[in-house]
Amino acid sequence: MTSHVIVEADGGSRGNPGPAGYGAVVKDSDGEVLAERKQSLGVVTNNVAEYNGLIAGLAAAAELGASTVDVRMDSKLVVEQMSGRWKIKHPDMQPLAERAKELAAGFSRVKYEWIPRAQNSHADRLANEAMDAATGKPAAGRPDKPKLPTRRPDRAPVAWTGAKGTPTRLLLLRHGQTEMSALRRYSGRGDVPLTELGRTQAAAAAKRLAAMDGLVVDGEAVPIISSPLTRTKQTAQAVADALGGRVETHPGLIETDFGEWEGLTFAEAADRDPELHSSWLGDSSVPPPGGESFDVVHRRVRKARDELIAEHGGRTLLLVSHVTPIKTLLRMGLDAGPQLLFRLHLDLASLSVVEFYPDGNASVRLVNDTSHLV
Repeated sequence: MTSHVIVEADGGSRGNPGPAGYGAVVKDSDGEVLAERKQSLGVVTNNVAEYNGLIAGLAAAAELGASTVDVRMDSKLVVEQMSGRWKIKHPDMQPLAERAKELAAGFSRVKYEWIPRAQNSHADRLANEAMDAATGKPAAGRPDKPKLPTRRPDRAPVAWTGAKGTPTRLLLLRHGQTEMSALRRYSGRGDVPLTELGRTQAAAAAKRLAAMDGLVVDGEAVPIISSPLTRTKQTAQAVADALGGRVETHPGLIETDFGEWEGLTFAEAADRDPELHSSWLGDSSVPPPGGESFDVVHRRVRKARDELIAEHGGRTLLLVSHVTPIKTLLRMGLDAGPQLLFRLHLDLASLSVVEFYPDGNASVRLVNDTSHLV
């Protein structure tokens, strides 16, 4: 059961009235998709389709057992009418509004918010897919969600997955060994350098990446983006030297803040805070004392991923980061829950690969490869 959800809904008509459809998506507070709904409606108006999208979204939220709902739509009319600020005069919409109110009454709170269409792209895409099914062709006057730019396509679409468009391919490299990792201590924001072995591991990873196809295009290396901490920047610089590129940093790729557990071993943290440590292992919303929960890390890394895709969509990127951010990106690619963080092992200087497609699909292609370290 999910207590709080976000419903994004949309609808459209090709002709107004014309062949119509709606789309709705339900997300949790972290933005993870919990349910999707879409359906063709025959010949109706835009507003009727939008109301149907709202009804479908509220019904899906009720099925998930939600108690509070934030509804976000780019229809000013529906938002204002459901908020009670505008009257509902059109006879076609009155019964739909009543049905939406009946569903809303089943929650302890429903909040309606208008958002720009660009922020409602998921529901808009679903609505367009429903209209495509009704008409047999893409929209002319109401374009689908725009595809991300496809500069220097390094990877062809994978036809058997059903994914469409050119993916953004993320090569995920964990940093090499540090004194903290050698002692198996929680190492988050502490800015420790690589050991001699760590530098050797970084050089081996750089040699392996330099031999891969597609990482230098027209004499230019792919973007190399690192966490701002020293251990990742040193690892990234080894790769940049091998590829002839340069290192950029992104704060969203930094490791989890372990707070007062920084520098402790697993056993030491468990002895220091037994109940909290046990809760932390089973609940991603629980932070270490003075630190950062895995839910907070997930939101931060997702924002970083979205920013990088917006800037470099359709390209290959090399991201040099830490255990938790890399696991989080793989979790997004697998559409998995937070328990993956505790069940997936990533070695030092390991390489993983995940691709994110512009239609929302993803493909994990490699996990924890250390063949270059043998």
